[in-house]
Amino acid sequence: METLLKDIRYGLRMIAKSPGFTVIAVLALALGIGANSAIFSVVNAVLLQALPYERQEQLVYIWGTNVKRSTNRNAASYPDFADFRDQNHVFEHMAAYTQSVAILTGIDAPEQLSGASASGDLFAVLGARPAQGRAFTPADEQPDSPRVAVLSYGLWQRRFAADPKLIGQQITLDGVSRTVIGIMPQGFAFPLEAQKTEYWIPINPKTETNMERGAHYLSVIARLKPGVDLQQAQAEMDTIARRLEQQYPDRNAGRGVSLISMYENVVGNIRPVLLILLGAVGFVLLIACANVANLLLARAASRQREIAIRTALGANRARIIRQLLTESILLSLIGGFLGLLLALWGMDLLMAVIPADLPRVREIGLDARVLGFTMLVSLLTGVIFGLAPALQASKPDLNESLKEGGRGTSEGIRRNRVRSLLVVSQVALSLVLLVGAGLLIRSFKQLQDVNPGIDPRRVLTAVIALPDAKYHEEAQMAAFFQQALQRAAVVPGLEAVGVVSPLPLSGDMAQNLLTVEGRPPLNPGERLITNTRIISPDYFRAIGIPLVRGRLISEQDTKDAPRVVVINETLARKYFPGEEPLGKRIEVTAADNNMAEIVGIVGDVKHRSLDDEAGPESYFSYQQIPASYMTLVARSRSEDPASLAAGLRQAVEQVDKDQPLSDIR
Repeated sequence: METLLKDIRYGLRMIAKSPGFTVIAVLALALGIGANSAIFSVVNAVLLQALPYERQEQLVYIWGTNVKRSTNRNAASYPDFADFRDQNHVFEHMAAYTQSVAILTGIDAPEQLSGASASGDLFAVLGARPAQGRAFTPADEQPDSPRVAVLSYGLWQRRFAADPKLIGQQITLDGVSRTVIGIMPQGFAFPLEAQKTEYWIPINPKTETNMERGAHYLSVIARLKPGVDLQQAQAEMDTIARRLEQQYPDRNAGRGVSLISMYENVVGNIRPVLLILLGAVGFVLLIACANVANLLLARAASRQREIAIRTALGANRARIIRQLLTESILLSLIGGFLGLLLALWGMDLLMAVIPADLPRVREIGLDARVLGFTMLVSLLTGVIFGLAPALQASKPDLNESLKEGGRGTSEGIRRNRVRSLLVVSQVALSLVLLVGAGLLIRSFKQLQDVNPGIDPRRVLTAVIALPDAKYHEEAQMAAFFQQALQRAAVVPGLEAVGVVSPLPLSGDMAQNLLTVEGRPPLNPGERLITNTRIISPDYFRAIGIPLVRGRLISEQDTKDAPRVVVINETLARKYFPGEEPLGKRIEVTAADNNMAEIVGIVGDVKHRSLDDEAGPESYFSYQQIPASYMTLVARSRSEDPASLAAGLRQAVEQVDKDQPLSDIR
């Protein structure tokens, strides 16, 4: 220990004697180590940390598959979920949920909250227990059960001042009075998605509007029984799926089941990206190591006489190597400390550029594991860049080195050979990074060149979710949006305004079955699918979707007028090959199963993502098919669409003072 302390003191003196060298080496290492620490903090939060649920290895997602459409992540209908739950013998508990929104009223200003409607076994599946009160159970799903709600810790603190007497009291969500029965513990998060969940309410099968077997909107999770593995569970669920396919051929033909562990469901898609990114910053650190190793080799040339004297006085080679490695490790530790500060400083920047929908994004931070990683990387870095120079410098030619100004020819050759190897390594690593960066830039450019079918410039969007208790009649929904659009149209600086449900590229899809009038019935298992959108007349102008031919939906397309529909080019090309779709009539399950005349064709829109092909789309008037959940789309005359927010909020409040705008972007 005493010898080690001497080495450290001597190493610090040598580092201090060469401030220029030290600054350059430390900065190079700090950048490499800082980048690795920052990216590892993301990898740690997303990939390495255990899910915050009891016995997470038993948790699985149950997704539907569709042979016809080659998909394996379909949501389930409530009847299918009920059959899965009742007929299986491999799960302890099974639950279904769907994300929802509700307006909290009755205290201060109204606020739209993000939450989840779930079956009674949700908390039993997760093994989660409230910090206060109780969780809801299957008994709370019954139609005659009192309306209850479980709140998140954050909502309890933020809107109810952490009132310990809140359990048993009433709150109003979407105009419905509910009894607060539980408060979840701080940090509890479910679903594990970017959108925070602030309340949980039971699904009531008798009052839900989407209880048909063809309405697939539920995510299903389950907990395996002890001793049952994923393969056994998959085999039984396959049997159940085949049984349902035979019982309900009109709705379940071609539908199977796929079981995926909850961990894999959360991180599966993002894992390759994060590991590639971690590998890239690892290359950056190796390049920094090669740079510092070259600096140390150059510095060793000026220390030949010193090392030769120490050798002549009896220091063996291992002692010299240890001293030089001590200096290298001291440099790397200083660089690691500075790199950690850079990572801490850059965390805000990193969070700003990370996609908002990255799983577990709120858990990213510098914790003990990240600190330990930084320490380990710093130590390994010191050894990696210090070993070659130490080995080279620890074998001096005493005769040449002790001569005044002497320099060994063979040593120069060996040193140059090592330097050449380091340079080749740097060039190779840099080339890999350069090629990777070039490919990323090319991919980014290709995405930039993709025509999304809309013009998002100068556009502001905001969500309006009408509470069912207050707007349970379709006429009320249509009247609200009609009045809100009329008031919004006069907001200063506004060029066009409309509403849509769902919004393009929002992640929400509304798929429905389509039938063409006059055509013979399809074969069993065959379906025509369309993504349906509910819109107002000026929506196309507000978001920049061009009219190809025909006409757009107008104010005259009211509830009492003949049903009309506008389709996109893909639907026209796919379902009407060689025909003129205008004037034809189609029936869509979302449209009350009423025939609608095709009056217009508009351009395709990338509704799911920029790298997906546009699918068949059909647009209906919000007055003919009213919806309670719509997104306001406003195009500004100026380059600052955010300036419209206050005026739009006021326009909505003039119609209903308890109706907030949310998710303004």
